[in-house]
Amino acid sequence: MAVDLRRCIGCHACSVACKAEFDVPLGVFRTWVKQIEKGTYPNVTVSFLPSLCNQCDKPICLRNCPTRATYQLDNGIVVVDPHRCIGCKYCIASCPYNVRFLNPFKKIVEKCEFCRHRLEEGLEPACVNTCPAGALVFGDLNDPNSKLSRALARNPVLVLKPEKATFPQVYYIGADQDAMHARGQVEGHD
Repeated sequence: MAVDLRRCIGCHACSVACKAEFDVPLGVFRTWVKQIEKGTYPNVTVSFLPSLCNQCDKPICLRNCPTRATYQLDNGIVVVDPHRCIGCKYCIASCPYNVRFLNPFKKIVEKCEFCRHRLEEGLEPACVNTCPAGALVFGDLNDPNSKLSRALARNPVLVLKPEKATFPQVYYIGADQDAMHARGQVEGHD
């Protein structure tokens, strides 16, 4: 996935779509939008940074799951098996991106899985489908003609925390460096 921050308007439609798609309880999020304010009055700017599971190519969470509830599909998507997860939170503690949560009702860990049930039906993830600004681009990196591959070929991109060597598969176009390094402003995610 690519997030084109030149287009993101901070409307939170992606977060709302995700909550609706998965009936995510209040107070926790599969995806959210960080809001970073910079400057001093009257010269203040706001940057937005949608945050979701980075679907790392080398996920730390996978290595640290004692029950192997976290695993990686052949297409690279990192998922959680709800029948194997015991809610120990090792994966939450090891994720450098702070994008997992313990569902307070199910007592299992949940996270963004790129709406794999929608992908299986040939649909885009709910967040991508809902974004009114077209800031979220999804596709197959192995297909040079995919919308994602074309967007990445035309634009310089950044990933979150490259020094962690997890090789994130969510790319940010037009990212504000301060937003990339700032802590979140969502309760439970800062």
